[in-house]
Amino acid sequence: MQYHPQPAPGTARPWAFPAPERGALPNGLTVLRCHRPGQQVVAVEIFLDAPLDAEPEGLDGVATIMSRALNEGTDKHTAEEFAAELERCGATLDAHADHPGVRVSLEVPASRLAKALALVAEALRAPAFAESEIERLVRNRLDEIPHEQANPARRAAKQLSKELFPATARMSRPRQGTEETVERIDAAAVRAFYDAHIRPSTATAVVVGDLTGIDLDALLADTLGDWSGDTAAPRPAPPITADDTGRVVIVDRPGAVQTQLLIGRIGADRHDSVWPAQVLGTYCLGGTLTSRLDRVLREEKGYTYGVRAFAQVLRSSAPDSASGATGAAMLAISGSVDTESTEPALKDLWTVLRTLAAEGLTDEERETAVQNLVGVAPLKFETAASVAGTLADQVEQHLPDDYQAQLYARLTETGTVEATAAVVNAFPGDRLVTILVGDAARIEEPVRALGIGEVSVVTG
Repeated sequence: MQYHPQPAPGTARPWAFPAPERGALPNGLTVLRCHRPGQQVVAVEIFLDAPLDAEPEGLDGVATIMSRALNEGTDKHTAEEFAAELERCGATLDAHADHPGVRVSLEVPASRLAKALALVAEALRAPAFAESEIERLVRNRLDEIPHEQANPARRAAKQLSKELFPATARMSRPRQGTEETVERIDAAAVRAFYDAHIRPSTATAVVVGDLTGIDLDALLADTLGDWSGDTAAPRPAPPITADDTGRVVIVDRPGAVQTQLLIGRIGADRHDSVWPAQVLGTYCLGGTLTSRLDRVLREEKGYTYGVRAFAQVLRSSAPDSASGATGAAMLAISGSVDTESTEPALKDLWTVLRTLAAEGLTDEERETAVQNLVGVAPLKFETAASVAGTLADQVEQHLPDDYQAQLYARLTETGTVEATAAVVNAFPGDRLVTILVGDAARIEEPVRALGIGEVSVVTG
């Protein structure tokens, strides 16, 4: 029998995060483009400077309703016609609102980019905001809220935000509004928010994919370039303040067989020089199945299916902005355990944190984290959508276009001692707010005995 020879590995090629080309349209719209040969599904991300802080008092959620209404009809197409036109393009269109602003996301085959971009431009330029559609979206949002309340992870996140931030801060309240505020939203409120904040001069479009044979300049000029609007001065970003006094809040769920854990505080964002070391140290603590938290709580003790530590940027502003604020990230540890394991799991989690502070990370942990974070980057950014999303993140966080590429270089250069210091500072055992969603009657006293902070109980 004759066997084919075993394939030999090719020569390793250097990889770097794609560098975009930056430009602008006459109407003020900023454009980042990135040609990715072979990516026949083009991804477009449009960032609109309409942050949640801009929502009128008492109308939390209006940015969410407005973003959802962008593809619910225009001056040329009804909602049904608009959806049909998108489907004919083979395109998907989504929009959502978050603290930095509104993001509109499009994916479409390169051959139909022109038609799809024309529809997106139409939605941005002349959305219908029909009363019937807004009423439907409001009803849908009101239907979602009880389900979010019932979800332990979502309920924990809501409570953590409420605990960390002052009641007057928008970050202390649910991103998509409450029943009370959403009920007040009507078509007039949505139109007013759109008129006040949606304009090309403060928007950025990111286009990523195989642009071979596409005259992108002409295409953008005919679509997004036809969108007009007044200019606007940059919005000052209010400073972010938070209270991370160590404490425990139990959200009582009588009869719950599991306890949802969410332990967090506010820390440095990507503008801070400590960010690469913080990323590396946090990954060693709880970024993967082989991290310290999983090794103890999952592998050794069997308390949980998994515990994760992470940092999520909430909002950033340019370091030289008038406010002087650079933003903040949520530093958190999340997981769930069965009710009986709540106390021992928390005890062991704090032991992990104290041991980390006393003994530090090992060189082996640091090396594994670097290999996992940097080594998988080419796979992580295989699709146009992943590249476009990251570039749009950089835009909304006021980061330079080469930030992601520089981050991987800095991760590689970060040493074990530096990563240890960053993660210990990020998760100090006495400065963590712990949210537990579970049966207070069974977990309150054991948790109180741990001495990890004052314990309070809230309902539902």
